[in-house]
Amino acid sequence: MKSLKLRYDNMEWERLLSGKRFGMEGPFTTSHDDRSVFLRDYDRLVFSAPFRRLQNKTQVFPLPGSVFVHNRLTHSLEVACVGRSLGNNAARYLASIHPELNDSYLSEIGNIVSAACLAHDMGNPPFGHSGEKAISAFFTEGSGQYVKELLKDNPNWWTDIINFEGNANAFRLLTHKFVGRRRGGFAMTYSTLASVAKYPYSSFYAEGHHKFGFFESDAEAFRSVADELGMIRLSEPGQPLKYARHPLVYLVEAADDICYLIMDMEDAHKLKLLSTDETKHYLMEFLTPEGRARAESIFLEVLDANEQIAYLRSKVIGRLIDECTRAFIDGEKEILAGTFQGCLIDHISKPLSQAYHYLYDMSVKRIYHSKFVYDVELAGFRIISTLLELNVDAVLHPEKEYSKLLIGRVSSQYEISDPSPYVRIMAVLDYISGMTDVFALDIYRQINGNSLPSI
Repeated sequence: MKSLKLRYDNMEWERLLSGKRFGMEGPFTTSHDDRSVFLRDYDRLVFSAPFRRLQNKTQVFPLPGSVFVHNRLTHSLEVACVGRSLGNNAARYLASIHPELNDSYLSEIGNIVSAACLAHDMGNPPFGHSGEKAISAFFTEGSGQYVKELLKDNPNWWTDIINFEGNANAFRLLTHKFVGRRRGGFAMTYSTLASVAKYPYSSFYAEGHHKFGFFESDAEAFRSVADELGMIRLSEPGQPLKYARHPLVYLVEAADDICYLIMDMEDAHKLKLLSTDETKHYLMEFLTPEGRARAESIFLEVLDANEQIAYLRSKVIGRLIDECTRAFIDGEKEILAGTFQGCLIDHISKPLSQAYHYLYDMSVKRIYHSKFVYDVELAGFRIISTLLELNVDAVLHPEKEYSKLLIGRVSSQYEISDPSPYVRIMAVLDYISGMTDVFALDIYRQINGNSLPSI
C-alpha cells in the first residue's frame, strides 16, 4: 500500500463539499436569485429532457394500464425526497460534531443528496434492468460478439460495453460534451456528480458483478472530479482508476434502497400480487410493538385498504431514514477513511435489518420474478437486441444503403461519424439508452414493418 502515492489518510468535508461546476471551472458568476448552487443542480435536472423521459421508462412493472404504478420518474422523485431527509438529518448531526464546519457547505448536504437522487437513474436504458442485461448480452452472447476484435486496441473499451451499466451512463450523460452541446454536459457541481457515482471505478474492475461508475471515455472527467474533492484513490498509479466512495453516495444509495423495496411492494399490492393482509404483515415487521398497536387503532377508523398500506409505508420509511442516519453518523470515521464495509442498510439495528431482508427475499420470489416483470424483460431483450444489431452495423458500415436510412434518423448530437469504432458504438448506446420504452417499441415496429409512421 505504500506505493499508492495519491491516497489521502482521510477525506475531508471541506474538500468533499464543493460548489465548483464541471466544465465551468473559472470564477463563479453572480446568481440573480437566492438558490444555492446545489438547488440549481436540482432545478437543472428537473427541467431537463433526459429527466422528463424517465416518465416513460419502466421501474419494475409494465407502464400503466388501468392501475398506475411507479415509473422511473416517480421513483426518482420519491428517492430525492427520502434523500433530502437523510441528508438534512446527517447535516444536523455532523454540525453538532464538527462546529468548525459551520462556514462550509455542510448545511447543503440535503440539497446535494436530493439532486444526486434525481440523477441516479437517468442513465438507465428502456425496460428497466433488463435493458442493461440486453445490451451486455448482445455483445457477449448475441450477434455483436464480432465487435471485440474492433476494440482490441484498448481492453477497457470491450469491458465497457459487455458490462453496460446505468450508473456509468448517468455520469456520462451528466458530463459528456455531445456534438453541438456545451462543455461540461449539465455543468453540475463536483459534489453532486461524485454523489451519483455509486461505483467509483472503471469497468476494468467490473468482472463478475457488472457494476462500475464510468466508461473509459469518461475516466479523465471522473479523475478530475475525484481528485478535486480529495476522494481516496485505491488503484496503483498507471492502473485503471478506482476510488473510495464519496461519503454522500451512502445516503443516495440508502434512499434508493428504501424506496425501491417499499414502493415496489405498494405497487404489488395495487396489482393484487400481494393481498392486503400479506402486505400489512410484511410492513408491520418494521414497527415497534407500540407502533403496531397505533396502526391497528388507526385501521379501525381508516377502512380503505390502500390508505392503510400508505400509512404503514410512511411509518416504515420514517424508521428506515432514522436508522440509516444513525448508521451514517456512527460510521463517519470509516466512511471518511474509505474503509466502511457494505451499505447503510447493512448497519441498521437487527430487528429492522431482519425485517428488510425478510421483505427483500419475499419480493425476489413474488414480485421481481412475477409474470408482469418477465413479460417486460422478454420484450425488452428482443427490442433492444434488434435495435442494437441494426444500428451498430449501420455505424460500422455506413456505406450501406440501409445504414444511411438508419443513420439519417439519429440525432446529430451523437458521434456516429467519429473515426474510432469505440466512439461510434458508444454513440449507438447513447442513442438507444436515451430512448423511452414507447419510443423504442415504436422504432422496433417500424423497422420490422409492423407499423408505418402516421401522417
